[in-house]
Formats: sequence, structure tokens, C-alpha cells
Amino acid sequence: MRLYKIFSLTAAAIFAVVGLFFLFFPTSVLIFFNSISAYFKLPQSPVQGAGFYLILASAYMYLVTLLAYMMYRYPEQKIYPILLAHGKLASSLVSIYLFLKHQPYLIYFVNFVIDGFLGIAALYLMKMKETEV
Repeated sequence: MRLYKIFSLTAAAIFAVVGLFFLFFPTSVLIFFNSISAYFKLPQSPVQGAGFYLILASAYMYLVTLLAYMMYRYPEQKIYPILLAHGKLASSLVSIYLFLKHQPYLIYFVNFVIDGFLGIAALYLMKMKETEV
């Protein structure tokens, strides 16, 4: 239970910070990933054109922040880690699809790895918590 609550609260804090970066500094996030893309011999992603997707990315980060916080606040509820896992795993799968089929941008691959890990971690911790009781 302790690891579950630490994961939940830490994830909520990180999701909130990342969401604020997406909202207030969207080009800086892309510029950062573009600056290290050359080390992996990957193309740079376009920096312009965030517009409408900025709304969706910020709203998504708000939602996953809320789900992680609700996991922390109500650890007995299974629905929160399940919903968080669905969101993160969906994001991960779309990211690897875009990496393979659209452009091999570093930011796509990093999101595939991080969101995939977070989705699996949420499910694993939920299962681990169930076996403690």
C-alpha cells in the first residue's frame, strides 16, 4: 500500500507539472526534444501548429493528474488505476504507431516508453495492493 500511495502522489505531481509545461511552454518542450534528436539520428519534429492539440494535451494531463491523485486519496478504489492505465497505455500505443508509421520523432518514442511504463506500473501496483490485503 505504501508503494502504491507514493507512486500515485508522485505521478499526480509530475503529471501536473508536465501538463503546465504543455500548456504554457509547448514550443519549449518540442525544442528540447529536437535538441537531442540528432544524437539518436532522428528527424526534428515541427514546432509550430500546436493550436488545438495544445488544448487536448493539457486536458489529458489534467485528467491523468486527477486520476493519480484519486488513486492516492482512495487507494481502495480499483477504478482509478484502471482508468489511468487505459489512458497511459492508449497514449503509448498511439505514440509507437506514429513513430513507426508517421515520423520517427524522439518525442514519440519517449512517450511510448514512459506512458507504457506508467500504464503497466499502475496495473501492477493495483494487483500488488490487492494481494497485500
